[in-house]
Amino acid sequence: TTPEIAARLVELLRSGDYPGAQAEFRLMSEEHRTFLVTDAVQQGREALAGKLQHWVDTFETRGNKISEPLIAGNLFSLAMHVEVTDKKSSTPISMCEIAVFEVKDDKIVAEQFLFDQPPET
Repeated sequence: TTPEIAARLVELLRSGDYPGAQAEFRLMSEEHRTFLVTDAVQQGREALAGKLQHWVDTFETRGNKISEPLIAGNLFSLAMHVEVTDKKSSTPISMCEIAVFEVKDDKIVAEQFLFDQPPET
């Protein structure tokens, strides 16, 4: 069910198991105003694996805070706050986002991330 998938995703994300979360549930991703890309859609496991690899190559995750899910039918959302360090510049970055997920046939068939980017320094 959507609440069960949401709870399991929260568990994986809070533990920092991003590859596990992706492998277990995700099939498509859409992002707007991100640190990695602008208005990008990745579909299928191979594209999502490339997106995750780019994240791992670019950032070191220092910590995260993941809210409890807000569920509406086959949709749920999470507020996420992630602390990372840019590997090339050693710059610490704080990312806040709202993620919206759609569940169908026990998989996350769509996800959308809306980021609040930090102010320019």
